[in-house]
Amino acid sequence: MRGLPGLAVLVVALVAGGASAEDEWEQISDGDVTIRVRKRTDIPGGREVWAEGVLDVGLQDIQSVLRDHESFRHWMPYVTESRVLSTGPEGTRVTYTRLDLPVISNRDYVVRVVDEQLLQEDGTGQFRQTWSSENGALPEQKGVVRLRHNQGSWVFTPRGEGKAHFVYRFTVEPGGSIPGFLAGFGQKDAVLDTVRAVEKRARKVAAERTASSQAASKAAPRPL
Repeated sequence: MRGLPGLAVLVVALVAGGASAEDEWEQISDGDVTIRVRKRTDIPGGREVWAEGVLDVGLQDIQSVLRDHESFRHWMPYVTESRVLSTGPEGTRVTYTRLDLPVISNRDYVVRVVDEQLLQEDGTGQFRQTWSSENGALPEQKGVVRLRHNQGSWVFTPRGEGKAHFVYRFTVEPGGSIPGFLAGFGQKDAVLDTVRAVEKRARKVAAERTASSQAASKAAPRPL
């Protein structure tokens, strides 16, 4: 899930019911957020997920939230550790995320995150972020299961004032041993929890930015 890679990145892979073939999508939600899932036969236990919808918050603040990986542990469900291990050209960064999940062992993953496209200064354009596994950047930890396959993307496009359309896609394998009773449980909720967490955090950032701007305006000296 950082990508967001966050809760959904792992949980959907752990619990998603499978489509009948790799190239067939199974739609599991058609509400405000459309969610589809399919098997990845090239990855043991792997699943690919596609979620699409509109968030009720401006893209500037969504972009700010998803580029601040260090803060994920404060607001993303089940994320207990999130840090940037290194940075590269044009904002490329290698990040570490650890998840504390009920029932099963803790999981973690290391990914290389690339902001392939950012908003223009005037707020137009798209925000496109991708990530892929970078396991060699950090040794595995005792007692924590490393997710070896983790790749995906967020693509956001402004949709009028204060709204943004998104497509959230990712592929991941669960790692380790998964209890059988988890099969088919909670796959839709996992994705929705991640999407709503991003929306909620972006709204908070937007409110703080507005309050700061208003305070600065009041403090500015008035012309004589």
